[in-house]
Amino acid sequence: MGAYRTVSGRVLLGVSVAAVVCLVAVQRSRVIQHSPYYSEKLRASRTAMLAQQAIRDQRLPQGLVIDLVNDPNATGMIGQEYTVITTDRGVLRAKLTSTNPNFAAAFVDMLGRAGLKPGDVIAVSLTGSLPCLNIALLAAAETMELRPITISSVGSSTWGANDPEFTWLDMEELLLRKGIIRTKSIAASIGGGEDRGRGLSRRGRRFIEEAIARNGVEVINERTLEASIRHRMELYSRAAGDRPIRAAVNIGGGVASLGASINGRLVPSGLSMTLARRNFPMKGSTLQLAERGIPIIHILQVERLARHYGLPIPPGPDPEIGVGPIYFTERLNTGIAAFLLFLLSLVLLVTIRVDLAHSLLRKTRREPSPHGGMP
Repeated sequence: MGAYRTVSGRVLLGVSVAAVVCLVAVQRSRVIQHSPYYSEKLRASRTAMLAQQAIRDQRLPQGLVIDLVNDPNATGMIGQEYTVITTDRGVLRAKLTSTNPNFAAAFVDMLGRAGLKPGDVIAVSLTGSLPCLNIALLAAAETMELRPITISSVGSSTWGANDPEFTWLDMEELLLRKGIIRTKSIAASIGGGEDRGRGLSRRGRRFIEEAIARNGVEVINERTLEASIRHRMELYSRAAGDRPIRAAVNIGGGVASLGASINGRLVPSGLSMTLARRNFPMKGSTLQLAERGIPIIHILQVERLARHYGLPIPPGPDPEIGVGPIYFTERLNTGIAAFLLFLLSLVLLVTIRVDLAHSLLRKTRREPSPHGGMP
């Protein structure tokens, strides 16, 4: 108790209280700021949402029955488990996660961090497995005024765009007709094994060939995977002309884009400014483009990407456009923090000087006078 009656004790207590008050004030000075490319993110996500609604509205009168167990938000973008054009197994939760139109904002972020500017050419490889992410990417690229050169493979994993009568190419054509997107695939393959439908029935391959034909897209149907990859590289080069390809985007596990299925796990999900050297069994078109030193965006592990951007993992309510950490960042008010730091330092300096003065005075009073008495 006596310690708090000394000047030093009171000073220590006062400075501690002042420091706590300043800390609380700084914490409460946090400000919310729009993240980079905020307006572009908002526009791209709204376009993606509009595109999904257009597809759903088109299909409902055609007899689409929404399975509310497997599509709880009734998006109409979740396909069937198995059809004749289903190439392999997919993860339903990943497909549900991908329906969030705010993924378009994530693509804007990645394209922006890749340093892309209006007019830049990007090489895009899509599959039927993740149609909502295909839409999100195209919405983002067009919002940023980029020039996507798109090659698609039509086959789809489970729960994707695997309706033989309404494939990814049909979705793309519908959105083009409605003026929601402007990008059309310059070519398409069957997809699946060897990029030519290995593992599908003859009937399934025929359905895909008919989809490519009715949508007026050039077909890629080479005898070997290596030839299919070369064909894609030639198409990208021809479409780009004298303009350099500034980035490459892969969505899904298309074998001609990746080169081998294992490569989908070896390449990091999201944006890679440079691709680490690995012993890839075979390099598909996206990996060959990455060897030129351009950034690549690889999307396969959807849930991991969603967590990175703070997007919800289903089940959950319908996502809201423009909400979440992808649109806003929180930071301290540096002006207030600097002022409080200066004020606290000043108070500390003054109190230390006062405390030293008091200590010196007490010491002087305790010392005996040189004439034998108290001073």
